[in-house]
Amino acid sequence: MTSSAHGRPGALEDRVALVVGGASGIGRAVVEAYTAEGAVVVVADRDGDRAAEVALACGAAAGLCVDVADEASVEAATREVLRRHGRVDVLVNSAGVLDESPVAQMSLAQWQRTVDVDLTGVFLACRAVLPSMLAAGSGRIISVASQLGLKGGVGLAHYSAAKAGVIGLTKALAREVAPSGVLVNAIAPGPVETPMVAGISEQWKVAKRAELPLGRFGVPAEVAPTAVLLASDPGGNLYVGQVLGPNSGDVMP
Repeated sequence: MTSSAHGRPGALEDRVALVVGGASGIGRAVVEAYTAEGAVVVVADRDGDRAAEVALACGAAAGLCVDVADEASVEAATREVLRRHGRVDVLVNSAGVLDESPVAQMSLAQWQRTVDVDLTGVFLACRAVLPSMLAAGSGRIISVASQLGLKGGVGLAHYSAAKAGVIGLTKALAREVAPSGVLVNAIAPGPVETPMVAGISEQWKVAKRAELPLGRFGVPAEVAPTAVLLASDPGGNLYVGQVLGPNSGDVMP
């Protein structure tokens, strides 16, 4: 039996969680939060060595290399988790790429890479875990979208479009599989201090901070508790097709 740091059974005790993009940023914070709550966590990331390091540091079960834009890679990683643990109770889609470009100067390759990783990768991971979840009659899928998928962002049309797609996919898939016991939701954070956001220009970040009612970006540890909530029982039991927004007030639905 596993327990949280407070000595009580963890909210995710013994649940098998696959965290895609778990080697850094929000994904790593989710790995840390899930292991603290008693989950058996597999860290999957394009950087397989880093995934293994994070798994060791956080007390996760394993680290795997996965390229979310590659169908065969996603399928192989999912098979390996099922081979080792027999099931996937929770999937967290947190892999992503982010760069800036006005549409008039954006290359097709830049657009395609963003859509492949940030949207198609979510589809591939969802599709890979769904057969086992549907067979079990239970499961949680949590995808990290963005508030920019709701409001758009200057110089970030490709990222905004991909994240809007994640939100649409979340809502449609939730309607498909909720009757079978699989709950699908999204988290749409505002700007968060992560290695991915570090690549955005300081000018953009200064302007963005000025827009936020809270006046600051978040940190990954402030987003991870939402992923715990959505994965937990009974805390997450009534969330179906929802988009939760830890976003410093940038979007107020």
